[in-house]
Amino acid sequence: MRVRQAVTEDAERVAEIHVRSWQRAYHGLLPQPLLDGLRPAQRVPQWQRLIQQADWPRRATLVAEDEGDVVGFTGLCPTRDDDDDPEQVGEVAAIYALPAVWGRGIGRGLMAESMRTLREAGFSSAGLWVLEGNARAIRFYERMGWQQDGAVKDAVIGGLEVRELRYRCVFR
Repeated sequence: MRVRQAVTEDAERVAEIHVRSWQRAYHGLLPQPLLDGLRPAQRVPQWQRLIQQADWPRRATLVAEDEGDVVGFTGLCPTRDDDDDPEQVGEVAAIYALPAVWGRGIGRGLMAESMRTLREAGFSSAGLWVLEGNARAIRFYERMGWQQDGAVKDAVIGGLEVRELRYRCVFR
């Protein structure tokens, strides 16, 4: 597995991974009609824009390749949280891998490189948000050294009220 900066040509594959992982990871947590209605083509413009707007290393999309195929990605940026300083705190805004490669170390590789990149950008810590009840993701983050910091936010996704929990990682 190799992790590298995303290029614009990766946007379609990133959008596909985003949708396929949502459909699997959020089954039972988000409304099924919402998940069934997701289409990668709807997310391609967003990912093209985000990849083009990269400001390495503070704002970037990383992709994981396995045998030359992009199978996962992560989106990094300064924190978007009002209670944190975007000069000091980075954010893992997204981290997803194709369900077919779950359990093969792709996520660990992506997260390790994401944390290295955020440290390189000068951030002293980073945060991420996880959907309450997403036990698989929570176990993964905690194994990677992230800890819940007590912050929560409520949102409505597909007409369903959900709660997200913030996790934090302090760089040493």
